[in-house]
Amino acid sequence: MRCFRFLLLSFGLATPALAQPQALGAFGNWAAFRDGGRCYAITQPYQGPVAQGWQPFASVGTWPGRGRGGQLHIRLSRETRAGSAVLLRIDGRTFQLASGGRDAWAPDGRADADIQMAMRSGIELSVETRSTDGAPVRDQYRLRGAATAMDAAAIACPRRR
Repeated sequence: MRCFRFLLLSFGLATPALAQPQALGAFGNWAAFRDGGRCYAITQPYQGPVAQGWQPFASVGTWPGRGRGGQLHIRLSRETRAGSAVLLRIDGRTFQLASGGRDAWAPDGRADADIQMAMRSGIELSVETRSTDGAPVRDQYRLRGAATAMDAAAIACPRRR
């Protein structure tokens, strides 16, 4: 519930009153929201370095108007050093992400689907890379509630074909 309150406050304070995201529910460590033409499941790390100037998160979003669904987006706690790999680990499975600056995402639709399948049955997700100063970065997330939050977001914004 702490995660839900934090996310609701952080998104609510960052947008004008008329454009505030609609909470779809809190599910374990995850929450789901509808915000204009998109819906998403989101959580914050329970462990990792303190971010400087932004809030790190892991999310899975759906944009029905664009015909896109189930896209992973990671906001890292530190900017990634150019050329450094960004590795996402879920209970022993490793996926390499595409990245730029402080953001990372699955490199293609197949990887998105594989990652989300692993998230549905996983316990913990971690994202590892090197920051711009070469220091190791490891943001850790609990996956309890991720599957339900992803389903709530997908139901609230069904994907058009």
